[in-house]
Amino acid sequence: MTKRFSIFVLISIFLGLGTSLKAQEVWDLRRCVEYAWEHNLSIKLTDIQARIAELSYEQAKMGRYPNVNFSNSTGTNFGRAVDPTTNLFVSSTLLFQQYNLNVNGLIYNFGNVKNQVLASRISAQAASQDVQTNKNDIGLTVATTYLQVLLAKEQARIAYTTMQLTKARLADTRKRVDAGSLPELNALELESQFARDSATYISAATTAEQNLLNLKATLNLDAATPFDIAAPPVEMIPVENIADLLPEYVFQIAMQTQPQIKANDLRIQVIEYNLKAAKAALYPSINFFGGIGTNFANPNSKITGFNFLGYVPSQSVVNVNGTNQPVLDPNVQLIRGKKGFGEMWTGWGNQIDQNFRQNLGIQLSVPIFSGGIARTNYKRIQLNMKSASLTRDQAVVTLKNNVYLAYVSAKNALERYNASKRTLELTEKTFDLAQKRYNAGLMSTIDYITNQNNLFRARIQKTADQFDYVFRMKVLEFYKGMGLKL
Repeated sequence: MTKRFSIFVLISIFLGLGTSLKAQEVWDLRRCVEYAWEHNLSIKLTDIQARIAELSYEQAKMGRYPNVNFSNSTGTNFGRAVDPTTNLFVSSTLLFQQYNLNVNGLIYNFGNVKNQVLASRISAQAASQDVQTNKNDIGLTVATTYLQVLLAKEQARIAYTTMQLTKARLADTRKRVDAGSLPELNALELESQFARDSATYISAATTAEQNLLNLKATLNLDAATPFDIAAPPVEMIPVENIADLLPEYVFQIAMQTQPQIKANDLRIQVIEYNLKAAKAALYPSINFFGGIGTNFANPNSKITGFNFLGYVPSQSVVNVNGTNQPVLDPNVQLIRGKKGFGEMWTGWGNQIDQNFRQNLGIQLSVPIFSGGIARTNYKRIQLNMKSASLTRDQAVVTLKNNVYLAYVSAKNALERYNASKRTLELTEKTFDLAQKRYNAGLMSTIDYITNQNNLFRARIQKTADQFDYVFRMKVLEFYKGMGLKL
């Protein structure tokens, strides 16, 4: 019997001190939330989407400026090809080079580009609100899990205190039993109660560890990392007065502060500008264009000499002293050779100058028929506008329901907390009287244990109701735009 008692004592001491032996880093709620914001994969994904939207906006802004393109081509043609300087076919290896600078831009298109830019800008703002919405959701999840850990720790502390109380009562009773003033049954009953209290404490401590692991998973923190949370007394957690958190008042503030509402409003504006841009695409547009260019070409053959073969008569005659004399043409055979690479560039400057050209003009583009693409797109965006408006209305209804539900839940939680607090006060008074009666030998051990268990349940219930009330109030404060704080 004494051996069993010693085992229970060792177990309780081990479980009570085990966690304090570990070198753990203590985090408060703010640090937990900030870590989750930095490492949560969902937030990282929405942040990337926001950056993409910002890049799309930057690209849309560039669309307002003219397009300028420069091109140069240098190469060699082999065989029969067109000489770009004469537009004649030549049968020779040809070195060529072309330069072109072209400019084109928009003059007027009924605001198509302007509205596309505005739509891209507001779309980037909406994407930024999506990031904030995701952060709020993750932060609320972290706060919920954080409070669950605090509750589990407090329940474990209460269970440990109750176990210690039973242990002290058992030690005192054992002395009386050994002295012969109390029967052995009293000690056995307390020893059984101590075993139950030990099991309850072990279960509560295990639940606290499991909740701590759940918090690590929520933070995307490695499960093996030494980690614990700051545990401020629940009475010290600041809570707003529920009278200052009336649901309609909180709802009106939430309409101005909640990022998901802002994102829906912004997306409606995006569609409005897209609709204007789509309508502008149904009308003509005026553009300007211009360009300059030049080219150079040179064959790879050259005359290196000639052979004089005499004269040959031609069809021309000349009158000499009244007599027509045939004109003789020299018969010359040209000798050709290949140019060196440097010789093929001879005359480059002259050709570039002489072949210089330029153009400038205005282009009118009138949409007549393109398979109904522009008009269908316009109608599709009109439907998207209706869909976005319904989505926004649905989000407002959901937000209002959530705020009113949070208020009702907080109000009920406050009532339960007040009731459990009053129950605990009465139970503590009853237990004090039970202790005095037991010490005086006027109460059985079973009745004493029953009163002690009632006290334990009252403390656990009061703690659970208090944490539930704090959490419900924190949700209301969150909707009021006060953030998450303990």
